[in-house]
Amino acid sequence: MKVTIENKKGLSKDLKVFIDKKTMNTYMEEKYEKIKDTVNLKGFRPGKVPKEVLKRQFGKAIFGEVLDKVLKDTTTKVLEENKIKPAGQPKLDLKTYGEDKDLEYIISVTELPKVEIKFVENIEFDQYTVKIDTNETDKRIKEIAKNQNNFKDVDEDKKASDGNLVIFDYKATIDGKEFTGGEGKNTQLILGKDLFIKGFDKQLIGVKKNEEKFVDVALPENYPQKEFANKKAKFNCKIITIKKSEDVKIDDELAKNLGTKDLKNLKSIISKQINDEYKNSLDMISKKKILEEIEKFKVDEIPENLIDEEVKILSQGMSEEELKKNKKEFEETAKKRIKVGLILNEFGEQNNIKVTEQEIQGEVQKQIRMMPGQEKMVMEFYQKNPSALASLRGNVYEEKIINLIKSKAKPNNKDISKVEAEKIIKESQKKEHKHDNNHKEEKKAKPTDTPIKKKNDKLKKTLSKEKKSTTKGVKAKKVSKK
Repeated sequence: MKVTIENKKGLSKDLKVFIDKKTMNTYMEEKYEKIKDTVNLKGFRPGKVPKEVLKRQFGKAIFGEVLDKVLKDTTTKVLEENKIKPAGQPKLDLKTYGEDKDLEYIISVTELPKVEIKFVENIEFDQYTVKIDTNETDKRIKEIAKNQNNFKDVDEDKKASDGNLVIFDYKATIDGKEFTGGEGKNTQLILGKDLFIKGFDKQLIGVKKNEEKFVDVALPENYPQKEFANKKAKFNCKIITIKKSEDVKIDDELAKNLGTKDLKNLKSIISKQINDEYKNSLDMISKKKILEEIEKFKVDEIPENLIDEEVKILSQGMSEEELKKNKKEFEETAKKRIKVGLILNEFGEQNNIKVTEQEIQGEVQKQIRMMPGQEKMVMEFYQKNPSALASLRGNVYEEKIINLIKSKAKPNNKDISKVEAEKIIKESQKKEHKHDNNHKEEKKAKPTDTPIKKKNDKLKKTLSKEKKSTTKGVKAKKVSKK
């Protein structure tokens, strides 16, 4: 194989590849030898079909397969031997080819620019540690305790009032006739919340234990049996018991009911959770500062094909008129992001950063934990969407790169209070909001942070509901109703 470099212009170059017909014929011979044992032709025993017969019958098809393989293998080898990292798919132009002929073709390639990463160690950024006051932890635990149901029986002569838990059996009729779904046992209602049937709660106010009470209501419009929707029903309710809510005592028992060892352990967990809530936001601010500093690094030339691809992403969903109006701005944004991506990639390669399968699965599990009740749907989403998994891999890869840069750069370590943390986050959000208002068209396009990190909007659309918990991660157990 002979390779010559031609038409070198900036990052673009043509490489002429020449493979003589003797070498090509060798590849063909190898292919004939490989297939002859598998070919069945009438009049010939398996493995005994003459090469000339094979050539007449399958010559063109075999040559096509050999040509594809030779082009693929030699192109890869040429780029590796010339230490060329292509920016996109190289283009091949066949000049001479055919059976019993030399092969000559041109590889037109744009290579990635060489980037300088030695200045990474000079990057300065603020790194925050939030000191959580014990009062903040106590306040959060009080909120958690307030949301725990702790009901105790009231005296038998006491009447039910707002906030009481009423437990009752019922039988309901429409026009004096029983209907599907019109019977319930040990039904529980907290009066005043109006969560059963609209207007039902208030009719139970004033009832006593062991009493019977008739409640007249209209069945809801979305009643499962459509023929009964909006019909007036009479509920005969037998009151079993009435309970009143009492404040939950903040002690070891509460802590255990919330799945922790004791109150001290609960406080430790809650304190860490509060810290993590601020840490995540502050880490994003630190990361943004690092990326802004990397944007200042010098890269001599950005490949035009990468700019065009990034502009397509930025302008996705836009009309031709909008694109034309904002193209120059998009091109500048594209250049910055590609430059950052190239520098991060180079840093990752030089430091041999890899993403393991275990790390990918860990990220999938993190996504699953963020969407309780939709675990199966999330898992199926990633199983059916390889591009979504690739996106997660990109996220993990970028985070590992950023963390390594942090370890090599110059952090300004700052211990701050919760109030100071809130102020820093608020100012950052304000600045971000102002930036977004100045780039409304860009905001519409939902661009990626860097070429490495491809955000998974599809998952967010598919799985839009996220359950929120007052405990923010503490595994809660229901307090027993005494």
